[in-house]
Amino acid sequence: MGAKAGQKGKPQGDRAAGRQRFGLVLFGALFVLLFVGFAVAQGLTGPSVPSGDVAHVSDVPDEFSDISEEELRRATLRQVSEEAKTPKPGSDKYEEAKTKALTELLEGVWLRGEAEELDLSVTGKQVEDELAAIKKQSFPTKAAFEKFLKESRFTVDEVNDLVELQVLVKEIQNRINSEAPPPSSAEIEAFYEAEKATQFTTKESRDVRLIINKDKAEAEAAKKALEADSSPANWKKVATKYSTDPTSKAKGGLQEGITEEFLQGPLKAAVFDSPTGELAGPVDFQGNYVVVEAVKINSGKVQSLAEAKAQIESTLAQQKQQEFLGEFANEYRVKWTARTVCASGFEIEQCSNYKGSGHPANASAACYEEDPKTPAKECPSPVTPISPALPGSVSVTKPKGEPFPQRPQPEGGGEEEAAELPAGIPPTGE
Repeated sequence: MGAKAGQKGKPQGDRAAGRQRFGLVLFGALFVLLFVGFAVAQGLTGPSVPSGDVAHVSDVPDEFSDISEEELRRATLRQVSEEAKTPKPGSDKYEEAKTKALTELLEGVWLRGEAEELDLSVTGKQVEDELAAIKKQSFPTKAAFEKFLKESRFTVDEVNDLVELQVLVKEIQNRINSEAPPPSSAEIEAFYEAEKATQFTTKESRDVRLIINKDKAEAEAAKKALEADSSPANWKKVATKYSTDPTSKAKGGLQEGITEEFLQGPLKAAVFDSPTGELAGPVDFQGNYVVVEAVKINSGKVQSLAEAKAQIESTLAQQKQQEFLGEFANEYRVKWTARTVCASGFEIEQCSNYKGSGHPANASAACYEEDPKTPAKECPSPVTPISPALPGSVSVTKPKGEPFPQRPQPEGGGEEEAAELPAGIPPTGE
């Protein structure tokens, strides 16, 4: 990796807000979502933070291990510059910006440390190619890029840092995906059997020509004209004159690939019980009168396992990669949090010496005050929500099953007042 990316003293922290305008998909986009809500280890010890720094990360290259107060200050200013009104230091808005800035600085260090442990690096050519692609998409002219640099206060080196991190994210994700186990033959076959009747079966359908009109007399006149000549050319003339349905009217009354589940009652019988080439109707259907003629029967087909195998392999491989990446992300978070210590007054959830209130970080303080001056608009659940599955609903294609409806118990709580069970689930003992 490029050594200049995080040399001590460079304003590395200025990346945060500008990256959104820059159109980059950075490490935060990949990892932060996977880490939300994961429990952080507490009570871990580590080396002290050097004077003048706000955080120290162990087991990373020396040039990235410490984050200075100056880096954090510049990163925070970058964050608050996005606000319509710049918040004052010490205000809640400013502290939120500072926390976000430090979070991104730490995640950048973690990312570089992880890349080194995986023996991954980024070449100058990779950074150059990635930056060229970004410029092509977001900055059509050199002047547009120069304007961005001026307005965002990024230096070219800082931009290269951001691009390098973006490439590293891709490299790490590719490495993790490559290590995910491929789907087995048994898993592929089980998926096929579970989905054969729906995903891999094309139902019988019919191509039909039809006239739709709210006036029964008009529909009967159309049928009479077609009884004399039901050629496609005459259908086009009759549909243009009598049909009120713009879609089929434009195609001489033709609608293709109609399956039984989309029709009901007399119209369903007219379409699927009549032989091809025979006019039927007018049929009263949802306030309209329909004259119909089936012109072609399209036979149903079931894909064989051999035909569906490639599609199934791709689907299952993506599922496994996502699960594998999620497991990696959890371990990654715990490992790098344990290696991070922050100076007094700068502790955040990414620091091993962080001691929180026990409340969710995104919850308003008013949620836990006895008589808040300004009541909270919404508060998180006091317990961690779980999503149990309905019995029998877990399958190869739905590993998490169907959510089990959660209902409060009625007052009294006796067996005779127990909440009604979902349909199909017998009471205990039956």
